[in-house]
Amino acid sequence: MKKTYLMVCITMLFVVINTSAQTIFKGKVVTKQKESIVQATIISQENRKKGTITDFDGNFSIKLKNESVQVSAIGYKTKQVILKEGYNTIVLDEDIENLEEVIISASRETQKRQEVSASIGLLTANQIKEMKAFGIEQLVNQVPGVFMSTSKASSNEQHFMATRSPISTKSLFLYVEDGLPIRPVAVFNHNALLEMNNTTFNRVEVLKGPASSIYGSEAIGGSFNFITKNPSKEFGGSIGFQINDLGLTRYELEASTTVKEKHGFYIGGHHVRRDNGIVGHSDYEKTAVSFKNANEFSESLQWTNSLTYINYRSDMSGSISEKNYTDGNYKSNQTFTERKAKAYRFRSTLDKFWNDRNKTSFNFIYRNNEMNQLPSYRIKQNRVGGVLDGTGKGEINVNKFKSYVGLIQHKIDFNFANSSLIVGATTDFSPQTYQAENIDVTVDVASAKNIYYSIKKGDYILKYEADIFNYAGYAQFEISPLQNVKLTGAIRYDGFKYKYDNKDEGNSGVQDTNVTYTNFSPKLGVNLNLSKNAGIYSNYSKGFTPPQVGTLFRNGKNTTGNAFSLQPAKFHNYEIGGYFMIPSKLKVDVAIYQLDGIDRLISIRNDNGDFVQKNAGKTRSKGIELGVKYNFIHNLWVNYSGSYATHKYRSFFDNNVDYSNTDMQTAPKYIAITSLNYKPINNLLVTLEHEQIGKYNTSFEGQAVVGKDGLGNSVFGTSTYGGHQVFNFRANYTYKQFEIWGQALNIFDKLYAVRASYSKWGKQNTYSIGNPRAFHFGVKYNF
Repeated sequence: MKKTYLMVCITMLFVVINTSAQTIFKGKVVTKQKESIVQATIISQENRKKGTITDFDGNFSIKLKNESVQVSAIGYKTKQVILKEGYNTIVLDEDIENLEEVIISASRETQKRQEVSASIGLLTANQIKEMKAFGIEQLVNQVPGVFMSTSKASSNEQHFMATRSPISTKSLFLYVEDGLPIRPVAVFNHNALLEMNNTTFNRVEVLKGPASSIYGSEAIGGSFNFITKNPSKEFGGSIGFQINDLGLTRYELEASTTVKEKHGFYIGGHHVRRDNGIVGHSDYEKTAVSFKNANEFSESLQWTNSLTYINYRSDMSGSISEKNYTDGNYKSNQTFTERKAKAYRFRSTLDKFWNDRNKTSFNFIYRNNEMNQLPSYRIKQNRVGGVLDGTGKGEINVNKFKSYVGLIQHKIDFNFANSSLIVGATTDFSPQTYQAENIDVTVDVASAKNIYYSIKKGDYILKYEADIFNYAGYAQFEISPLQNVKLTGAIRYDGFKYKYDNKDEGNSGVQDTNVTYTNFSPKLGVNLNLSKNAGIYSNYSKGFTPPQVGTLFRNGKNTTGNAFSLQPAKFHNYEIGGYFMIPSKLKVDVAIYQLDGIDRLISIRNDNGDFVQKNAGKTRSKGIELGVKYNFIHNLWVNYSGSYATHKYRSFFDNNVDYSNTDMQTAPKYIAITSLNYKPINNLLVTLEHEQIGKYNTSFEGQAVVGKDGLGNSVFGTSTYGGHQVFNFRANYTYKQFEIWGQALNIFDKLYAVRASYSKWGKQNTYSIGNPRAFHFGVKYNF
């Protein structure tokens, strides 16, 4: 009896041990053509909370009790697989990108596309790999309604942006990396893209319209979330080289591995430079290095750290005159203007899964940035009777800041009506120093070139220290009262405090002062999924952006020495959209919106040639955005991304002139990119691309001098830019571990401008020149 009892106990113990034992399964997810599938998801069928994703080589490793898993990836059909011991090669069948795309940007948590009541543009890892973009604009311009305007010949990564707004450098767009802002509030976040490492991009999500309920200020026209690569399970990487006939060369390196199945390491970076480009005074160089460490201590605790270093220096060629533009003269009038930047950024994120329904994310960011400028846009040449007198003026400035950021977010899933609640809080303390001094400029009157400058030491335009403190709390609730209906409500409260300490008080700037702003940002949305392949959504959201620190205190002072009053810009967005697909054939995404602005900040150049910031009363932007992908056959398809919109001043006065109900400047109505894509063989993709920008005003209506009457008096009208159409060609080929690609840019050698604007002071248009016909080549070896 005792022996029998003992045997029963041993048998039960053996069963328990084997039942609780877990096996590590390894493998790779690939296409039928044996190409790696990046970020494929492998989820346990036994416990849906257990899963992993493939790295950028398609490899995965997962510890499970049961070997049955579901494997899925965007653009591929989901597959059920029984894993085996040893190495598993899983082949997925291609499918058109479906409506179950996973989106992160709408809430900082993973969601399906059908659950997001907003217009989302998504660029997957596979799309990024196929495009072989050497500029960020080549990526984001594939999203309907997005136009990042930059000249590949002279931009040096400096750019303008238009998303539901005119083409400008205004703080209407938020740039985030892995869900957290790259720059602090009110410190000219337009420069954030200079401080990014696009080697690390694994995915890009563009959330259009105000996203202030989650991200806070500056997310007005759209928020751009650049999601970086994760460490690979096995050792691997790549080395690449690019060159073009615009003077650019680029070297790139990546390496990644995971140690003991828990500690992943990734490093990636590049060095790019341009020398002796087609446009005069447009040399630049940039070194970008990023390091990422991902630790999976357990299935419920992950810790991720990342560090980025950017070292950037660029000439600033500026815009060119109307005569030089029409003559096709790419030479710049600048010879000494430049921009230098150094940026360090560290982030640490701890994700804790308390149970199947509760997750908390703890985040810390440290930033340390410095930018030195002798900016071309501050140079003004003096004229007497409209003729250059050989003198001019400008400025030299330096801006430094550090940031200490904390963000905590908790998500709880309830066990009724597929509902969930996200709550979060954040603080950002960013002490800043800024100094700008006047310079005298010597102008060569024969060539109109600025050939020399001298600093007027101690003649400050601004010299200050400013502590910027932003604190916020937010909440977002989602519920599905009916199976195919999803309701979303969100609200965020933001407080801002600028503590301004003038270090040149009495000579420049305004008196020492504290400025505070507060804001509530609500959002309401609804999704109605009509079927598995179709749905509609609608939302209302409110966004805002406070004045930039430099704008607020540079803007001048009133008779009491206090800063002129600039109000935060507020925006109300109303949107309705829909999505539809025919699997493996057609995908359509459409959005109709109206964005009403109150006190939008605009730049006006006065009669002295100086830029002045003003609140523009009321504005309205409304339009339609359309994205279409159509497969003629499995290896031939067309993509279309376009928008038609109007941007108007509803109520605005400047110098006693009423500009109400007139078109805003630099606001093209039509923006579109169309591409025809063909894969004649498995490893070769060729693309013909057509870019189109419609006509737009470059001046206020009736502001521009367009001629003289019979008595010699100026005749006023509206200055315009006629728009342009440009064709590009791309081809990339994969052979074993090598990737080879080439691009022909502007293949018909069209003369065009990426942005044109009217100078009231110069009484003519000035142009940021687009690139002439050019050829770009690249090669990468994957190891």
